[in-house]
Amino acid sequence: MIEIRNNWHLDEINALFEMPFNDLLFMAHSIHREVFDPNQVQVSSLLNIKTGACPEDCSYCSQSSKYDTGLEREKLMDVGLVLQQAQKAKDNGATRFCMGAAWRNPTDKSLDKVIPMIQGVKAMGMETCVTLGMLTPTQAGTLKEAGLDYYNHNIDTSKEHYGNVVSTRKFQDRLDTLDAVYNAGINVCSGGILGLGETQVDRASMLQSLSNLEAHPDSVPINLLVPIPGTPFENVEPPSESEFVRTIAVARVLMPKAVVRLSAGRLEMGEGMQALCFFAGANSIFYGEQLLTTDNPTAGDDQALFQRLGINR
Repeated sequence: MIEIRNNWHLDEINALFEMPFNDLLFMAHSIHREVFDPNQVQVSSLLNIKTGACPEDCSYCSQSSKYDTGLEREKLMDVGLVLQQAQKAKDNGATRFCMGAAWRNPTDKSLDKVIPMIQGVKAMGMETCVTLGMLTPTQAGTLKEAGLDYYNHNIDTSKEHYGNVVSTRKFQDRLDTLDAVYNAGINVCSGGILGLGETQVDRASMLQSLSNLEAHPDSVPINLLVPIPGTPFENVEPPSESEFVRTIAVARVLMPKAVVRLSAGRLEMGEGMQALCFFAGANSIFYGEQLLTTDNPTAGDDQALFQRLGINR
């Protein structure tokens, strides 16, 4: 019987990270196999519906207006074009379509423009997800009424390290939006990024914050930073492959029923590393050649990978 806990202590999580690698993976995979089909991986697609000009100063992000990364600003996409991309994603095997806009927090007027996109994607028979920045409880309720299935709002890193990553908002601001989403009855999608100059203890603290929420996130994306030239973090040392896999495994142990997604950075991962992540408990990926502003394996590459690993047969 799998126990769901929301009271993890930091020393317990650190102890998991310190386990011998094979023992940790065995524990994580055993839990994963008890809850999920270990050979099934959920496929999502992500579209950037509004690019750049974000007033936040996240030190890793190409879309911040604070940095010169060569990214061209683009206005909010037309609904028709968004739905074309959603249909293409569905044809490539995606079951969930995620839409991201580079806003600190959307205005009600902006939200009104996104609602037809959500409704159009749902009409195709796909799950819907958006990431639009910070929300008020009223805005979260509006998105729920529109039929939104998931809202993504990553906490990025530990509360202790957060101020070293972004100064234009507080860690608590992230948690407040997650509360608004959860209380509105929308599925919560929240995870973090590895490679922000954090320590192993920071990774443990980040996962503690997620696993000790009132309810575990339904989806937990774990990203490997893709360094962007022109951002303060362009030369930050990445985690080792084993450190990344350990984080996936600990996330699976702490949040047994959450879907753990391999998100950004998969282009830098070899087949063996991705296979280890799937074994450790990752059971979702993003399809598509572009994730917001970073490159991603093609749908064909992922289909070939799945075929070799016996996934989704």
